[in-house]
Amino acid sequence: MTDTTAAPPATSEDAAAAETGIRIVAQFLRDFSFESPLAPDSLRAGGAAPAIDMGVEMNARGRQDGLFEVDLKLSARASRDDQAVFHVEVLYGGLFHIAGVPEDQLEAVLLIECPRFLFPFARRLISDVTTEGGFPPFLIDPIDFAGVYAARKAQAEAAPVAGNA
Repeated sequence: MTDTTAAPPATSEDAAAAETGIRIVAQFLRDFSFESPLAPDSLRAGGAAPAIDMGVEMNARGRQDGLFEVDLKLSARASRDDQAVFHVEVLYGGLFHIAGVPEDQLEAVLLIECPRFLFPFARRLISDVTTEGGFPPFLIDPIDFAGVYAARKAQAEAAPVAGNA
């Protein structure tokens, strides 16, 4: 038996849904820094494990050509006995084409989904440079970008507006 029913005609909504997505046009290293001011003394085994202070920042901006630039900045500062062991900072960027995303959801896509694409590459750079610096590879745990975005949005909404304080 053959099914002879015709498929419903495609609508403009179907076409828009088919075009929804995020495409990485380019990835790039914008800035990179590693410091180990006490090397080689800081490389000696033993002693307490260093305290690690991590920082995460995400920024995005639209461009004239309709693409979006997204920057992910990761920093890690290790210290032991109030002395710097190492400091690494990576500013990793991406150029994204985003289609079919409603305007009210665009900010979340840019500051949650796009950094998720960039994170593994920035993480690898930090791991590689700490290893080259003589330390064990420093592997950053996966980051909950949705949680970071929600916390920063809540913080911005709670901040008093200038002139209303």
